[in-house]
Amino acid sequence: MKIALITGVTGQDGTYLAKLLLEKNYKVIGTVRSNRCTNTRNFKYLGIDKDIILEELDLLDMANIIRIIQKYKPNEIYNLAAQSSVGLSYSQPIGTFSFNTTSVNNLLESIRLFSPNTRLYQASSSEMYGRVDSMPIRIDTPMHPISPYGVSKMAAHFMVTTYRESYGIYASNGILFNHESFLRSDNFFIKKIIRDSIAIKNKTLKELRVGNLNVKRDFGYAPKYVEVMWKMMQLEKPDDFIICSGESILLKDIVEYVFEKMNLDKELIIIDDSLFRPNEIKDIYGDNSKARTILDWDYIDSFYDILDILIEKELAQ
Repeated sequence: MKIALITGVTGQDGTYLAKLLLEKNYKVIGTVRSNRCTNTRNFKYLGIDKDIILEELDLLDMANIIRIIQKYKPNEIYNLAAQSSVGLSYSQPIGTFSFNTTSVNNLLESIRLFSPNTRLYQASSSEMYGRVDSMPIRIDTPMHPISPYGVSKMAAHFMVTTYRESYGIYASNGILFNHESFLRSDNFFIKKIIRDSIAIKNKTLKELRVGNLNVKRDFGYAPKYVEVMWKMMQLEKPDDFIICSGESILLKDIVEYVFEKMNLDKELIIIDDSLFRPNEIKDIYGDNSKARTILDWDYIDSFYDILDILIEKELAQ
């Protein structure tokens, strides 16, 4: 039986990945910052709350990482833990950069020194590319991050490739574009739009306040994206992959689609300048052909179909 360690296991990606690995007969160890305040709602929703071993782990404490690695001797480590809010990174730039880089460095060094046969998956981000000259974005597209979050992810990304090339450890970067599900945290855009729209329909909220809607993003479905994480770790040699839908959608179109589904008046969509980011990527979408070819990943979902699924699940709650 293979053993997998997942950091950030309580989040959307961590929960879906844990379910996938359990179905493949892995022993799954999930790490959390504190057992006292861990929310296991996502585990219960997917019916896996009895099957995951939870361990407290401070990723800024290398000795703690070494202890966990020596205790379980994982075959694979999936590092999904991060300060992952782009918006929050503008108000907490130093904390975002510090955690998102030091945590990865500690994992890499712990593997190099104490468990060189352990394979590492690092969750990179499309935000690393920032403002680009041409699209779709490919692995070799020059990076120009415009947020503290994007900068932190770029630094971690290149440290992974440096350890891979310099020390020969198995470490791969999965560069995920936006991906959503019912398990997404409430502070993310799609979740907020759907939940607030339902609140307006139920007359517990008067209006939807949003930031800049004149930007486009590449959206996909989280349960399908975590499949690629596992597929990447089964390759003979480590490699980096872009995981995306391959097309971008205007945020304004998404909001109006949700309002139409709810039969809500679009006059209730209020643009709030205070919600604008200091710097914004106008349009971004990627090329997933490498993942399709090498990993045999077939992704054909329309994001509007995914929106229908998310709305239905939220209404059911």
